Amino acid sequence: MKNRQNIFETGEYYHLYSRGNSKQDIFLDDHDRKRFTKLLYLCNSTKNINFRDNIVNENIEAWDFDRGRRILSVGAWVMMSNHFHLYVKCLDNSESPMSDIGNNGISMFMRKLLTSYVKYFNKKYERTGGLFEGKFKSVHITDDNQAKYLFSYNHFNPVKIIDSNWKKNGIRDQKKVLDFLDGYRWSSYSDFKEVKRPENKIINSNDFPEYFSDVKIFDQEIFDWLSYNLPMSDIGQRELNPHIVL
Repeated sequence: MKNRQNIFETGEYYHLYSRGNSKQDIFLDDHDRKRFTKLLYLCNSTKNINFRDNIVNENIEAWDFDRGRRILSVGAWVMMSNHFHLYVKCLDNSESPMSDIGNNGISMFMRKLLTSYVKYFNKKYERTGGLFEGKFKSVHITDDNQAKYLFSYNHFNPVKIIDSNWKKNGIRDQKKVLDFLDGYRWSSYSDFKEVKRPENKIINSNDFPEYFSDVKIFDQEIFDWLSYNLPMSDIGQRELNPHIVL
């Protein structure tokens, strides 16, 4: 995979991901996970938002905050104990009130997201120093095959919690897997199943092709795409960890 460029192209799609330093867990409890999902929403803004000043001190719910103009569009996301993935679209920020965004909206969003979360995490757990392993990684998604495989593979990431060998051995009990995914809150899977919840506000599906047109066949289609023979490097997963199945 080529090194990430500093400038992302307007209108293009990218797979972004990062993990904990030395593979350490970055989400230790549900409060951590809730904070990160709220930051996924709040940091996607041209405003300079401070969680304590704008949310805690104002005694409002993060999901009700008017974040204003978005920096980018989020098409899908998933969180695991020591890493996360995002599928995003780069927006035109040339007329943004934050003049330094330019075509670097993705970089600015990730900087805001990771910095805010590290500050929260370090304060909560009375630690110092870095939390994430170097700079975030990105892969330019250039065709629908990449995109559909990425949607499917990332949404199935959490299955390794109940079956660590699912990728090697295949999924033998689809009902068990789907029941598990239905109860897993920390991805956009439920949003594509049209479950009403605050986290719906994270994704901006109108800015993405209609990869899966019918919620009734969504599950079967993502199962089908898992069998598609796409090189791992095409979505960047192998760069994240070449020795484990995500």
